[in-house]
Amino acid sequence: MSQAAEPGAAPTSLQALQSALETGAMRQVRHLVNALNPAEIADLLESLPPAQRGIVFELIAPEDEGDVLVELNEEVRTTLIGSMATERLVAAAANLDLDDLADLIAELPEAVNREVLRSLDASDRQRLQSVLRYDEDSAGGLMNPDTVTVRANVTVEVVLRYLRMHSELPPGTDAVFVVNRGGDYLGTLPLTRLLSAAPDATVADIMSTDLPTIDATTEAAQVATLFENHDLVTAAVVDDRGKLIGRINVDDVLDVIREEASHSVLSMVGLDEDDDMFAPIAASARRRSIWLGVNLATAFLAAWVAGLFEATLDQLVMLAILMPVVPSMGGVAGTQTLILITRGIALGQIERANARWLLQKEVGVAILNAIGWATVVALVTAWWFDTWLIGAVIALALAVSLLFAAVSGFLIPVTLKRLRIDPALAGGVVLTTITDVVGLVSFLGIGTLLLL
Repeated sequence: MSQAAEPGAAPTSLQALQSALETGAMRQVRHLVNALNPAEIADLLESLPPAQRGIVFELIAPEDEGDVLVELNEEVRTTLIGSMATERLVAAAANLDLDDLADLIAELPEAVNREVLRSLDASDRQRLQSVLRYDEDSAGGLMNPDTVTVRANVTVEVVLRYLRMHSELPPGTDAVFVVNRGGDYLGTLPLTRLLSAAPDATVADIMSTDLPTIDATTEAAQVATLFENHDLVTAAVVDDRGKLIGRINVDDVLDVIREEASHSVLSMVGLDEDDDMFAPIAASARRRSIWLGVNLATAFLAAWVAGLFEATLDQLVMLAILMPVVPSMGGVAGTQTLILITRGIALGQIERANARWLLQKEVGVAILNAIGWATVVALVTAWWFDTWLIGAVIALALAVSLLFAAVSGFLIPVTLKRLRIDPALAGGVVLTTITDVVGLVSFLGIGTLLLL
């Protein structure tokens, strides 16, 4: 996993790419991009603002486009697919392995799907359909249907001759699977054991029969647990009748673990791991606005409970009733930004080259949310207390709090990273303190100016 570059360190791929883009050196950009593997190119694309992302994607070698699309997060992939012509999409999909094609095909336009399916032979089409039959978050949706199978009664010498007849083995093959004539799974034969066995030994003598098989309907998270508990590198996937239908490798499981970790963190604040960090301001603001709205409702509930004692309070005590609203909203908005930036730093997607653009984006999101929710708060408060002055106080304070929270949510993890402090451990504590203090000072300060 790449890390943000330290001062004086050699420039990273992202920094070199940004520099080449700024100077218009497209030949250098093409060379930099195509020197990377598809997963690295995908990480690079996800670290670029949308305008630059489109330029760079056009320079990717055609034979790598399909693999890059598979590695991208869903939102970025959907955007790029929408900009590609049908012929280009068909060519990109044609270069994919069947398991990768299964991940991508559901997001392709119907016309592209028909062309891709027409280009496959009957055997590949059947194997692809066997993957598509299962949920994408299950073992069946995760598996690769390309397997190498042998019979239990043949010798090692025969198996080796059989393997040499293939021009190449399916990518990631580190074992062959043993089946009977009906396709029922019998055992697994690692290639390391095959190569070290006596030529006249039979497959039945050296195969492993104690490795767990995985039912195709098993949830992806459970698959990851099986791999962890049994130290698996490859596992056979079987249907409900025990017939071998595919395999899962440890690299597929690593993807599941990474997605689960991102989902666990981001879902706490109503965000999704497939969201594009560099998405347009309006789209990002709309997604985050939902969670802010939920938090606003809970904050007003707390204020309503305090307001039950309103009859004994004078005008200034109205501020005390509403006081929890502003720090609470600022805390949620800041936490959303904090978690996104902390995750971006962990994945190596945030560096000096794109930090300013991302800060400007976060401020833009905060401005849109500040305008929208400050208006809502002002209307509700004015109706509740029958005075527009109180509504104006809390609206102004909320706008200040949301803007400051966005900037703090960005600067805190970046600063902690430079100080060699883990933002994931310390960021939340620092942010909560700042948003609480700023929320209270802005609310009470504006109230003092306008009401006294």
